[in-house]
Amino acid sequence: MIGMDILAPVVVLLAWTMVMWVWMYATRIPAMLKAGIDAKGMVGSTGASLRAQLPDNVSWKADNYNHLHEAPTLFYAVAIVLAIIGQGDGLNTTLAWAYVVLRIAHSLVQATVNRVAVRFALFALSSLALMALILHAAIAVF
Repeated sequence: MIGMDILAPVVVLLAWTMVMWVWMYATRIPAMLKAGIDAKGMVGSTGASLRAQLPDNVSWKADNYNHLHEAPTLFYAVAIVLAIIGQGDGLNTTLAWAYVVLRIAHSLVQATVNRVAVRFALFALSSLALMALILHAAIAVF
């Protein structure tokens, strides 16, 4: 199938998002237990309300999980558009892999050391890759 190569990085980023989900709860639940937080008694609480009660390094995983539902949604959309119109190979696949690798690196930095300058650089580079994909889709569609 022509132009479908771009779907591989899409699936990898989807899988990575689930890895972050597991990592988030694997750290959050023990931290909640250690802090004496009873989830059964919580009504109407949000992740933000937990932030004050949990160590920062626990919240970082949840922050990243949330981030994986922001700009990556544009990535999924543009990748599917490029695949549908037969433009999801070659340079576009390379850009998609770059985007995914940069987002995974962003996740690892945010979830561990959380250096804002490094995170920003990775986010900015991934955004450039995403912008290039969107530009390529716009050129092909219009």
